Amino acid sequence: MNCQDIKNRVGIRVVLESFNIFPVKENQRTAFYFALDRKESVPSLAVDFMKNTAFDFGTGKSYDVISIVQIINRCSVSEALKYLARFDFSLLNSEEKIGSVVQKQYEITKVIDIKHPALVQYLQFRKVFEQKDLISEIHYRMNNKKYFGIGFKNNSDGLEIRSTYSKLCLGIKDVTLIKNDLNSDNEIILFEGFFDYLTYRAINIINDETADYLILNSTAMFFKVENVLMGYDKIFLFLDNDDNGKTVKQMIQTKYRNVEDCSSLYSDYKDLNEWFVKNNKI
Repeated sequence: MNCQDIKNRVGIRVVLESFNIFPVKENQRTAFYFALDRKESVPSLAVDFMKNTAFDFGTGKSYDVISIVQIINRCSVSEALKYLARFDFSLLNSEEKIGSVVQKQYEITKVIDIKHPALVQYLQFRKVFEQKDLISEIHYRMNNKKYFGIGFKNNSDGLEIRSTYSKLCLGIKDVTLIKNDLNSDNEIILFEGFFDYLTYRAINIINDETADYLILNSTAMFFKVENVLMGYDKIFLFLDNDDNGKTVKQMIQTKYRNVEDCSSLYSDYKDLNEWFVKNNKI
């Protein structure tokens, strides 16, 4: 695979997530991150997900996925290409640990039940407020500033943090596997993000609470669960309807037996939660 192939096929968000780097602010097309090469209190790295590029307003430098790996790993182009080869999902069979770099220094100051009005409003907007017992309100300090958000724990005791304005991971990026002692049928239900998991619990589409649940927290984490999925007799998929979600779905359908794709339910929407928000009038 040459440089241009890598630039076209590997998403910049996935690459940044592999280094445990997440946006401070984002919308559907763009996001702002802290700079890759220095500490700062105001994020200056603008990422355009549509163009798959980034621009640092502090230095005037532009980046693609290759140069991002180069600056973070301090490596050559050939070494960067080797690193990025893992994100060609057809090659994603490595046990090498992705996302093991801990987020910039932070301190968790408080973990409580969801109470803050802004978080309550956000959960109500996403139609999953009744599932608040499955998540926590996290208060934390980073770069000498105080923040708070909705926290969802992963298997490495990292915390996926979400709010109206933030999407990041405190600690080590990992999947979340939720085992069920009543899983006599040996089934697992797989989601890309935890809001889809909360949505599923809100509507319980398959009407079966005896399955195990697996939340990837990012498609970049799929390599961690390839062997785990081998142990199940039935796999239900609730992946996003974007390129990464469709690619992982195809991999699972090719590699494993008895896989049921449930995305037809929300085929006209980005994911399960978006479908639920738009169609649930309650």
